[in-house]
Amino acid sequence: MGETLLTALALMLLIEGLLPLLNPQGWRQVFSRLLALSDGQIRFVGLASALAGLALLLALGV
Repeated sequence: MGETLLTALALMLLIEGLLPLLNPQGWRQVFSRLLALSDGQIRFVGLASALAGLALLLALGV
């Protein structure tokens, strides 16, 4: 279980690191747009992301 969690964390960091590595200007633009969002909009994005991850886990049968 612990090894699986660390593997998932490593994959998340790898995927999240690709955008600033490959396209730093695009990454900066995404974050400047995020700064313009209200707290409620940011919370909605977080909720949608969490639900998508949960749905993916359920679909995979984990």
